[in-house]
Amino acid sequence: MDSVTQILLGASVSVAVMGRRTAVWKSALWGGVAGLLPDLDVLLDHGDPVLNMVRHRAETHALLLLTLFAIPLAWVVSGVHKQRNVYGWWFAALALALVTHPLLDLMTIYGTQVFQPFTDEAYGLGSLFIIDPVYSLPLLFGLVAALCIKLPERSLRFNNWALAFSTLYLVWSAGSQAWVTQHARDSLQALGLPTTQVLVTPAPLTTLLWRVVAVDGDQFHEGFYALLDGGRPMRFNAFERGEALMQQHASHPHMQRLARFTDGFFKVQGKGDNLVVTDLRMGQEPNYVFSFDIGPPLQAGDVQPVAVQMAYGLDVGRAFEWLGQRLLGRDVQPPGLSVPASGPTLKHRSPS
Repeated sequence: MDSVTQILLGASVSVAVMGRRTAVWKSALWGGVAGLLPDLDVLLDHGDPVLNMVRHRAETHALLLLTLFAIPLAWVVSGVHKQRNVYGWWFAALALALVTHPLLDLMTIYGTQVFQPFTDEAYGLGSLFIIDPVYSLPLLFGLVAALCIKLPERSLRFNNWALAFSTLYLVWSAGSQAWVTQHARDSLQALGLPTTQVLVTPAPLTTLLWRVVAVDGDQFHEGFYALLDGGRPMRFNAFERGEALMQQHASHPHMQRLARFTDGFFKVQGKGDNLVVTDLRMGQEPNYVFSFDIGPPLQAGDVQPVAVQMAYGLDVGRAFEWLGQRLLGRDVQPPGLSVPASGPTLKHRSPS
């Protein structure tokens, strides 16, 4: 999730745990700091954009390591405020503020290595977009109330209610994703398309509109479903994945890294003599957040060049206009696709 939301969550959790054992501003301040700390790994440069991507949310998001880090952090904080008598409560508050960060990140599709150092497998449910105001704003309102209302019991109650609401929203997002996934599988089966590798993720800023990607050999099919669509069958556009290039250059280190990190939801294109690998999980045709020029195919003895992350060329105005219409259940073609919205499944050739 975005850093502002992580600060709000850490502060809210810390206020809920500490209650009246310390001043609300103290628990909010240190909870917010703890909520932000795991994302400081973005300051690390591994020398290559692909490595920076796959090594983000690694050790700094490990549940065990964060819990252990809370021990000295709570000792420092309780010492600063001369509250060693409630050290145990500070430890509980800060430990929860730290570990809820990766737990919330698990709800997004990016991938979080919560079980480091035992495994570097990245996990992600993908039921929440990286920024979702329905989740974040209640936390903000609850914290403002806790800080501004003079009656302690009432002010803390607002914070706890906000935290409970945001937590229930996570349950809603997972439930909505499960329902849309089943509906998407039914629609794919009705079109004679495979359902073995299907990805369902929310559209930006909402859980009322969902994007579906189904991998089908050398193609992938992309469709959208709004909860206001009324149960109508989904339609899909088909695009090339570049499977021949994948197989031909399967030993390329960056190809292997991205294939594993994306769980197979990626495509490969030729750009002149170079290869471009795109993560299909974040973005939509034809614009994606993570697309890398990994250089020419490697020959025996070649030194791997540093990858170049491609520009994310999104027309924000058109994207939000489409998003608004699609949320209302209107069956309009996604921006950037130049074909008419007709027929159950349309095929597009990826540029080379």
